[in-house]
Amino acid sequence: MSRFSFRHAAAALLLSLSALPAWSQASAPEVRLAWAGGPRVWVLGKIDGSFDKAFGTETKWVQFASGADVLSLFAAKEIDIARFGSSPAAAGIARKLPIELIGTPEIIATAERLIAREGIHDLKGLEGRTVAYPANSTAQYAFEQAIKQAKVDRSKIKALTLKPAEIVAAWQRGDIDAAYVWGPFTQQLEANGGRQLYATKDLQKHDVLVFNNFVVRKEFAEQHPELVARFLRVVQDKVEQYKNDEEGSVQAIAKHLDIPADTVRSTLGGLEYPSLQEQLTPAFIGDEKTKDSSLIAKAYKDSAEFLASIGELRKQEIPANYGPHINTTYLQRAAAGK
Repeated sequence: MSRFSFRHAAAALLLSLSALPAWSQASAPEVRLAWAGGPRVWVLGKIDGSFDKAFGTETKWVQFASGADVLSLFAAKEIDIARFGSSPAAAGIARKLPIELIGTPEIIATAERLIAREGIHDLKGLEGRTVAYPANSTAQYAFEQAIKQAKVDRSKIKALTLKPAEIVAAWQRGDIDAAYVWGPFTQQLEANGGRQLYATKDLQKHDVLVFNNFVVRKEFAEQHPELVARFLRVVQDKVEQYKNDEEGSVQAIAKHLDIPADTVRSTLGGLEYPSLQEQLTPAFIGDEKTKDSSLIAKAYKDSAEFLASIGELRKQEIPANYGPHINTTYLQRAAAGK
């Protein structure tokens, strides 16, 4: 999610992983995970300490507000693994940041939505209005694609780029007529009179895929490959925990984050969760043989070309293919551990 700027059952889990071929590594004093602080399934692993147990060391959770923060944190070597949107990841790779994709845990469906005020009934109704979104985010990408598909006159829409919390404040002041953003901010807009006009899932019928990804700092992955595989395995375990007990998971996350259960329920339910095995198919990131032609590699390229069209990337920076920047080694190893 966001502005691209380079300035700025644990014992069983460990046993299953230890049965895999050993990869040599130096010990890590801690593993630093970047998160946005909102309701996501992997927070269950933060609550019960599953990541600490799997890593055999402390997990440090580094909170960020936007994709710009994530890329800056990677550049400064202040984080090791991050979960954030596909658009900033595509930009970071294009800018030759030493990172690589290791998983696509969430396909964005209704977790990111366009919320509008009463009286705006369709996308055409946004002409002559002011719309806000986090700058150069998956939400902005979805918004621009939605406008394009609906053949709305983009020149008649005034756009403001704001961070999510700023969007809520602008809405409350009456400065904006609509906003494309993610939960829990969407729910806050709805609680203040907004209504859903569009959801990112609606783009799938146009073969436009928007997703959140796990990205790792290459140096960390090379030094601690088994920790990266263990990370992916814990995330999958938490997805399964959520699917087996949705309400229990919702209540646990709501309590931990001190936010309404309805907000958690809506946000978690607005994402699609491909399994480790599914992620290894060409319909997602593929394996070592198919990743160059996978749907995710294509989605990255499409996102980068969109960023170039709005001046956030130079055309010559965009890789010919994003496949070489996708490392499926850790995903394959995590999938084999089940």
